[in-house]
This record gives sequence, C-alpha cells and structure tokens, in this order.
Amino acid sequence: MATRRKLCIGMSLAPTWLSGEGWRADDSNIDGLFSSDFALDIARMAEAVHLDFVFRPDTLYLPMERLEQSFGFTSLDSTMLMAAIARETSHIGLVTTVSTTLQQPYLVARQLMSLHWLSKGRAGWNIVTAMQGQENFGMESLPKSEDRYAEAAEFTDVVHRLWASFPADAVLADRASGRYADTSKIHPINHVGRSYRIKGPLNLPAYPGPRVPLIQAGASGAGRDFAAATADIVFAMTPDFDAAKELRDDLSARAVAHGRAPEDIRVLPGIGLYLGETRVEAEALFSATHARIPRERRLDKVLDALGLDLRNWPDARQVTAADLPPAKPRTAMLEARLRRLITAEAPTVAQLLNRHELVAAPHWTIVGTVEDAVAEIAEWHGAGVIDGMILAPCGSTRSMHIALQQLVPALARAGLFRSAYTGTHFADHLGIA
Repeated sequence: MATRRKLCIGMSLAPTWLSGEGWRADDSNIDGLFSSDFALDIARMAEAVHLDFVFRPDTLYLPMERLEQSFGFTSLDSTMLMAAIARETSHIGLVTTVSTTLQQPYLVARQLMSLHWLSKGRAGWNIVTAMQGQENFGMESLPKSEDRYAEAAEFTDVVHRLWASFPADAVLADRASGRYADTSKIHPINHVGRSYRIKGPLNLPAYPGPRVPLIQAGASGAGRDFAAATADIVFAMTPDFDAAKELRDDLSARAVAHGRAPEDIRVLPGIGLYLGETRVEAEALFSATHARIPRERRLDKVLDALGLDLRNWPDARQVTAADLPPAKPRTAMLEARLRRLITAEAPTVAQLLNRHELVAAPHWTIVGTVEDAVAEIAEWHGAGVIDGMILAPCGSTRSMHIALQQLVPALARAGLFRSAYTGTHFADHLGIA
C-alpha cells in the first residue's frame, strides 16, 4: 500500500546513545540523567527540526543484572517528565508510557488529561500492558497475553468515557451570573465490566481541542489486533524490510476487519542509528559501543536461535544457508532474521558475530552516513512498509546530534518530512481530529 507523502518521526528520550560504552564518554552528561534538563535539551532539538513527538518508554521494575555496566531501565516517571517538558516547548507532541495492567483507569485518565491541559493539546498515550513488574503490584504472575489485551481494551474504553464524562463546554465560568458549570452535561459513567467498576465522572474537564492520540506496540496476535482496533500509531520492532512489510500488511488487514482504513494506522519502527561522517567511522563506533560483549555470549545467541554451534569455526569461514539446521516449529524473530541474513549474504563468522541482531536491540539498524540513512529510509517509505520511524540514535552523543541536526533536515530537503509545523497540537501533526 502507498504510505503518506510525509514521514511521521518521533524521538525516543531513552538515551540509547549512551548504551554500551556511550555513557563513559566525557560528553555523555550521564551525571545529569535524572534531571529534567537532560530530556529537555533533546526535546528542544527535536522541536527545532519539527519532529512529530518525543516519547519516553517506561517500565515498573528494575532488572539488576544490567546495572553493573549500564543505567539499564532506570528512569524518571514518564508522565511527570513530559509535564516538565511541556512548559518549555510549544509544538512537539509529548508521548508518555502507561501500563493498563499495573495501573488504574481513573488515575490514568486524570493524569493524561492533565498533561493534555498542561501542554495545550500535545499529550499522547503509549499504551502498554506489561512484560514484568507484577511483583511490585501484589501479583504473583501476569495474565496471559490475550487476557492482558482484553483488559487493555476495557481500560482504554473506560479512559475515553471518563474524558467524555466532563466535556469542555460544561465549564461556563460566567462571572455575571455566578454560574461556573452546566452540571447537566457532566455525568457518571457507571462502568461495571470484567476488570473494573468505576462510577465517574472525571474531576477534570476535557481539553477543548483535538483528542489525545493513542500509540501501541504489541507484537503478539492479540497485541496487533488491539492496535488495529485502537491505535493511531504502532511502535514496531522490524529488524529488516521483510519484517516491516509483514507487519504493515498484517495491520492493514486487521484494520479493515475492525472497520478502519489501513491509513488510519501509522507504522513507526524504532531505528537504531550509528552515524558518522564516513562509513568507516560509523562502523568503528558500532564496534566500540559493543566492545565489552563477550564473544561467547554472541556465540551462545547464535546457538540458541539457530541451533548452530560456531565455537570451533575460524573467523574467516562463511556461514551459508547450507549450514543452517532445520527451522524450529515456531520461528522466533531472531531466528527468522538470522536465517534471512545468512541466506542473503553468507557472512563470515566474524561478520555475523558483529551484527547488530546479536549485540544490540532487535530494531531496524543503520550503520553509516547521513546519506546512507536517507537512502534506506526513502526506500522503505517509498515501498509503503513504514509511515515513519522512532529515532533511537546509538553509540555516542555525537551520533544523536547528527541524527537530529543533520539527518532530519536532510529528510526535509528530500521532500520526505516537513520543513515547518502547520499546527500546535499533536493531533495536528498527524492530521487527525
């Protein structure tokens, strides 16, 4: 399918550029990680190049194993951080991450609408269920995926009904008559459902402007179906073109089944960017970032994913499709990606062990120059497999600066992205009411 003429671009405020060895650099500002200024500086740069939004992924647990060498999942609360950024920016969308499994609808409805007011209509909600953290909320285990998404659907519906329970036009503030509100327009929702019993109404009026856009990132069948029914934007893990095409096609079909048009959903994969002035510089940055990942751990990932033991293979030997064991009955993402890679490129062992699939997050990754990135982004967008991307610069603060200060303007010059804002609300950037 054809995508929109312009890309939709967001910027992750999770400091991916400081992962690996990046935080150890003199210019990393790692000491300021838990200040609002750290994220505000990035948001201002993102707004200066007219990005659609910034967002902060969030979790409600702490994996300890990462903390010896990295900041891992430590972070400020996503919604509070966006509220701090709101006053210091004017156009860029502010997307917070909130779990529907580990939170309560009334509180979330109030927090999100508060952010919408504080930002003058720029709030966005990244809806997640939960992968872990249940032990911090009195739960022994998480519900299975299908149950989590059924609960998420009810949660989201309740939030929308709470927002509607106190409409903006109910506020009169009529000084002459002394009448503050038309209470006939404010009503309880009296929700009794599978997971929640909520009376309402919300104790905050709806913002008198465009609605809060919804974002979702579910990868399972249940998650994709929820996204197709609900989301304006889907955050995607699509490590290669084939994976992106499969997701775009699947979400389009699911959208139609829910009575929506395929173009109602924007597919935005995360994109890891290791950028340099030359490809050699970018490749050196990538290798340096992951230098402390032991060879044994990389070999273990290949063995676990493919059942292929490369421990006694020389670095210069090629790995070909003929070397691959039979595929597992249920192919996981990493196995599928490595199979496609080996079949298409027949890398040497050394090349395979330095691939981003084995040492970095399973996202679309570009290691190269700004020109390389523009060409690949244009190819994916032109083929209709993406509607934009989430920038996740990697390796160094400089790589992050190149992404915002050189790559995004280059995309604008190529006619792929806006050169100025045409509205002040997040929904304006997306072209939705």
